[in-house]
Amino acid sequence: MSLPSTMNAVVIEGKEAVLKNNISLPEYPSTYILVKSKAVGGNPTDWKHIEYGIGPQGSIVGCDVAGEIVSIGKDVDTNKFKLGDNVFSFVHGTCVRKPDNGAFADYAALDSELTFKLPNDTAFSEVETISEGKVSTFEGAASMPLSWFTAGGALFHEMKLRFDNVDAKMPQYNYPLLVWGGATALGQAVIQLAKKYHGYSKIITVANKSKHESQLLTYGADEVFDYHDNDVIEQIKSKYNNIQTLFDCVSTLDTLQQVYQCGTDSVDAIVVNFTSKSINDIKPDIRKSNISVTRTVVYLALGYDVFMAGNKIPADPKYKDDMIKYVKEINPRLINGEFHHPPIVVYKDGLTGAIRLTKDIQNGVNVGKKLVSTFH
Repeated sequence: MSLPSTMNAVVIEGKEAVLKNNISLPEYPSTYILVKSKAVGGNPTDWKHIEYGIGPQGSIVGCDVAGEIVSIGKDVDTNKFKLGDNVFSFVHGTCVRKPDNGAFADYAALDSELTFKLPNDTAFSEVETISEGKVSTFEGAASMPLSWFTAGGALFHEMKLRFDNVDAKMPQYNYPLLVWGGATALGQAVIQLAKKYHGYSKIITVANKSKHESQLLTYGADEVFDYHDNDVIEQIKSKYNNIQTLFDCVSTLDTLQQVYQCGTDSVDAIVVNFTSKSINDIKPDIRKSNISVTRTVVYLALGYDVFMAGNKIPADPKYKDDMIKYVKEINPRLINGEFHHPPIVVYKDGLTGAIRLTKDIQNGVNVGKKLVSTFH
């Protein structure tokens, strides 16, 4: 297949996402595949890389992409992938190490070992809003990668859940999991995975109860608490005083304090946040010796050192190995409908839509749903 030498892409210019043409196609290793974008999904990390200067100037924005394979590296497993296949995965958009590769472009390069395969008959939905459901469209596929890799890394790498406990009677950990921000794309993924692999005795989540309780219970949550309640922490602690694993899927400074206070007082517990926060960000007057704070950095799944805000996070080979196993395990379950994508709002104007949805996510209009832009 003859490929162009340049493409259109959304890049960082100052503190804005700007559409540019005549951008070179990304260079990529021999284990990667090049895809022509069919749909891209937005994530909070996109605007944060721009606003906070995490990504270098001129780097290509965006992480989530679904598309068609147009070129295959020489070391890619051709028993798994071939030209014309439909696939989806994530890249580290606005990356210091690879600024020429982002999802918000006509073409993106994907690590074949971390790429999900779609059926050959995958098509566009042709509607503006899509209910949560089976991954059967390009929009559905583009809504998934970063949140599902983040959830998978947190559960199966950081928390060391196993894949051999599907629908088992006994949980892997005999205590509850708290998911603060259950209606976020990440929270929805965490709940579904923790339920399917019976990771915990119960799944407790915090969200806008009036809007999201029914859906979160369907996904597998056992109880939903409302973050609007002034005494939500007391409600949780009075009923569940043994929570040892706590996921802050919102990961602001305020939610970190709230999540931390929900932890058990009696044994060791761990709070997982999805930014760069640490125990030093917990207010001294609520800090406890038995509760630690950690983070998971999804970009480590790509197998390289991660450079963010001037800091180097060393490569973690085990992280990538665990995510390769994860892709093999859940790819068929995603396609057969065992796991569902979140509700989706579709922007139908390609890279222009990608810019608009990035700004809309920054303004908070994505609560409980994913914003996706299509190319057709």
